[in-house]
Amino acid sequence: MDHTQEIHRPEILIPQLIDQLGGLSTRAALSILAGKFPCKVIFSTSFGIEDQVITHDILDNGIPISIFTLDTGRLFPETYSVWTSTNDKYNAKIRAFYPDRGLLETYLTEKGPNAFYESVENRKSCCYIRKVEPLKRALAGQEVWVTGLRAEHSPERKDMQLLEWDETNRVIKFNPLLYWTTEEVRNYIDQHNIPYNILHDRGFVSIGCAPCTRAIRPGEDFRAGRWWWEESSKKECGLHVSH
Repeated sequence: MDHTQEIHRPEILIPQLIDQLGGLSTRAALSILAGKFPCKVIFSTSFGIEDQVITHDILDNGIPISIFTLDTGRLFPETYSVWTSTNDKYNAKIRAFYPDRGLLETYLTEKGPNAFYESVENRKSCCYIRKVEPLKRALAGQEVWVTGLRAEHSPERKDMQLLEWDETNRVIKFNPLLYWTTEEVRNYIDQHNIPYNILHDRGFVSIGCAPCTRAIRPGEDFRAGRWWWEESSKKECGLHVSH
């Protein structure tokens, strides 16, 4: 295969990578990707329980994969606590990306600090400024984006693949925990004594910005705690869009 093609069209490698990574542990798969795409594999963490599994596998094994987070400016105090404890445990410095100052100041001045409650359009604009635009900067120049997505998280995510092409960000997207169950994630956290967000013990499943996240009630869908005032079909922030 022409190596030039591989560099400029990494998506053509996906079938080959699926064959190589199929059946491997998360740690082994991450190691292979880091070797195949040196300095071009990056992991985004929101310090949720799934992300902490992947963070542990990367940092505890010294896998050369960069880790970053999107600090929206409206995270829970508990999220900052697990960020700190993760840095301390692994002697790490997880990089933070922040919203563009000009975009955020304009949005807040024109619409107010809680405009996301008023309409889906306002909420998606807020998500774009606080998460989507910073993500684009974080992924610029990368070839593989590792995520902590699981199929159980939402109906839309059940159609995702272990490896897929993200056309928006022009990267290969690797979802190593896609088919893990909640029990498997919890057991891994306990087994390895990994720091995790204590909000998970209080009924919070998917943890994002504080004003837009609540605990779920027994029998509710995984995503019921996110943007609970909207229809369930609209509950994505724009970071993970199927193509």
